[in-house]
Amino acid sequence: MRKINLIFLFFLLFSSQIGAQAPQKWTSAQIQEKIQKLNFLGSVLYVAAHPDDENTRLISYMANEVKAETAYLSLTRGDGGQNLIGTEIRELLGVLRTQELLAARRIDGGKQFFTRANDFGYSKHPDETFEIWNKEEVFSDVIMTIRKFQPDIIINRFNHENPGTTHGHHTGSAMLGLEAFHKSGDASVYPGQLRQYQTHQADRIFFNTSWWFYRGKEDKWDEIKENLYQADIGVYYPLKGKSNTEIAAESRSQHKCQGFGSAGTRGARIEYMELLGGSKPSDKKDIFSGINTTWSRLKGGEKIGILISKIESEFDPTAPYKSVDDLTNVFQAIEQLDDSVWKHRKLQECKELLLACSGLYVDVYSEDRSCTHGDEIEINLEIINRSPVDWKLEKIQSNVAGIDTSYALALENNENHQFQHRLTIPTLMDYSAAYWLREKGSLGMYEVKDRNLIGLPQTPDPILMHIDLSINGQKVSIDKPLVFKTSDPVKAEVYDPFELLPPVFVEATEETIIFRPGQRRNVRVEVLAGKDGIQGDLIPMAGEDWIIEPELVSFDLESKNEKAFFDFQLTAPDHQDVNKLAFKATVNGQTYTDKLVKIEYDHIPTQMVLQDNAINSICIDIKSVGNKVAYIMGAGDKIPEALSAIGYTVDILEEDQIRDEVLFKYPAVIVGIRAYNVMDNMKFHHKTLMNYVHKGGTVLVQYNTRHRLKSDEVGPYPIKLSRKRITDEYAPVEIIAKDHPVVNYPNKIRPADFEGWVQERGLYFPEEWDEAYVPILSSQDAGEDPLTGGLLVCEYGEGHFIYTGYSFFRELPAGVPGAYRLFANLISYGQQDRP
Repeated sequence: MRKINLIFLFFLLFSSQIGAQAPQKWTSAQIQEKIQKLNFLGSVLYVAAHPDDENTRLISYMANEVKAETAYLSLTRGDGGQNLIGTEIRELLGVLRTQELLAARRIDGGKQFFTRANDFGYSKHPDETFEIWNKEEVFSDVIMTIRKFQPDIIINRFNHENPGTTHGHHTGSAMLGLEAFHKSGDASVYPGQLRQYQTHQADRIFFNTSWWFYRGKEDKWDEIKENLYQADIGVYYPLKGKSNTEIAAESRSQHKCQGFGSAGTRGARIEYMELLGGSKPSDKKDIFSGINTTWSRLKGGEKIGILISKIESEFDPTAPYKSVDDLTNVFQAIEQLDDSVWKHRKLQECKELLLACSGLYVDVYSEDRSCTHGDEIEINLEIINRSPVDWKLEKIQSNVAGIDTSYALALENNENHQFQHRLTIPTLMDYSAAYWLREKGSLGMYEVKDRNLIGLPQTPDPILMHIDLSINGQKVSIDKPLVFKTSDPVKAEVYDPFELLPPVFVEATEETIIFRPGQRRNVRVEVLAGKDGIQGDLIPMAGEDWIIEPELVSFDLESKNEKAFFDFQLTAPDHQDVNKLAFKATVNGQTYTDKLVKIEYDHIPTQMVLQDNAINSICIDIKSVGNKVAYIMGAGDKIPEALSAIGYTVDILEEDQIRDEVLFKYPAVIVGIRAYNVMDNMKFHHKTLMNYVHKGGTVLVQYNTRHRLKSDEVGPYPIKLSRKRITDEYAPVEIIAKDHPVVNYPNKIRPADFEGWVQERGLYFPEEWDEAYVPILSSQDAGEDPLTGGLLVCEYGEGHFIYTGYSFFRELPAGVPGAYRLFANLISYGQQDRP
């Protein structure tokens, strides 16, 4: 049983990491580097809290210079962060950031793991972090990852000794990493894992420290660093034509939604590591020193290392196929070894080298992007042997019943072999969308029922083709996921994941619908066919005290991707209420309640995400002044849609429209989140906006970070931003300017308006401001001083200016009634005296 589990494990690891990539076309330089890696048996696990926390310089160095098997364990998927390139937040942002991490690993050579922890937002102390996460479950996932990956070395990104001085997730990741180092080898710790994995004790654990952790104590750092372990990660790779730091910059630049593009550096660069536990390296410049990283660590492995050294010394970059015979001998020798992680790891590497040296190209694709249960799909398979090596095709099988064809086909040099197979999709297969979103989780944890999936970066591909090849009588099997391939007139050949999805999707055309008490509004719903010939009924499910008509409509869609729209009339109760409105489609006795969300960016494969179609139908006692505002988008948010839901006409202004004659058409202009961070010309636009205020307009600027501001000022008078925030969404809020118009007109703001907020109160509050500003609200996290800079207003000339760090960009899409009422007041500020 142990052997079966290990094989299954490594198959999952391999297939889940490659994702929807085109067949790799190896260069001789890449082959030569992979031969070197084949002769190194050492592994490193890097541990931190979020996507973008990892040190790509060190990961790239370990993978490319040291040639170690290198992986990054990110405890979360970054769901609680912000998004600089689009409107995805929460779970959808987690999907995007997961793919950005995988894109980074494809560049720097590492692998990627996760735990089930949900990034619920900024945490000020690990005690709070572990209270919201299920600490035992997250710790279990860390232990499992160590037992699965079996690293020789663990490296923590953060300091475990400074709780309360930085992000609680950061400190928490270091605390869990260190504790897991000490306990992963103990069979009494999570013994249930031992049915699938072995206990494992890493040799040593480090803290990847730097001057950053000694800010304000630079003199102490200069003394300490001399006693730390060091690695010059600025090494240059002639075979790549790049330095390690340039590769690391390319990797880090994949974190585009966080704005981490990097130009890279060249030259010597030292990384420092503090030993936290385990054996002491004998060489301060080699953290692997003292660990056996040769083939002799495996019983009977010495001869394999000698043969690989021969292959490396005799490698001919003009004719890589000359190495195939020796690589075949290596492959056979590895197969004879006792079962272990290293056996399966190196078998996979050797297999890749055999195919690469032969120029063997294998592509498995569909010309359709998705299918559903019961569909018959056509699978195209292309095999080309671009070398004089005598390869034979023996068999093609699928991972589900339907394809099992034997061959005895010689793959002659540069002869293109193409095959078509048809496969019917079984009804019991799971959908291929993000596995961690299949079940309802908690604020701090994702629920994953299939234990085999825990830790994987993404859902394994649904359709796999198992291809048996042989060379000189030696069987070599490869598994290729079915992908979607198309030819784009701009992007040329495009590969994306092939998806197994439901047969029908249901989605309301608005995410949040706002009602006044007793109001009746139209709700439009889209039904999308996931296959040909879909007939069924669409049934609305409204909450108590809400009335919706009709109670049922029928749909009949002839073709896949065909849409139909249906209108329902929803009547709100006569009192304020927060409600979820959902729709179910019944087809052949089956019920479907998912909508399909597509995430498309050029730097990641297209992602199809299934989400529950429930929307917010909110009855709010709200008044608003005026019906038209201008909106200047910043990093991306959904506030314009939210304002439209309460009756505003929102015109989104492009940069060339930020000029006097356009702005004066509007009584108020709203500036989106982080606009002062992401708009390069903001210092010029700021002057225009302040002129608009001075002459009678109202400008509302939402939060910005103090880092990378494009303008020296964000208001008409000085404001100094900070990193201060209120992370507790339940923190009491006091109205300290009780008579000010923004809390009285047109809605009377009360303490109840701060109930039901999500994730946080606000972030990056100003810490200093000119006396011309009036602070309106005060709030504080437990045990901290009050913060009063989250909502500042002032008069300037004939107009009015507002700066807010309160997180309306989260609250309005979430349908928080009080946030709508307060935001309507901010838009109305200064208009009470206007006709």
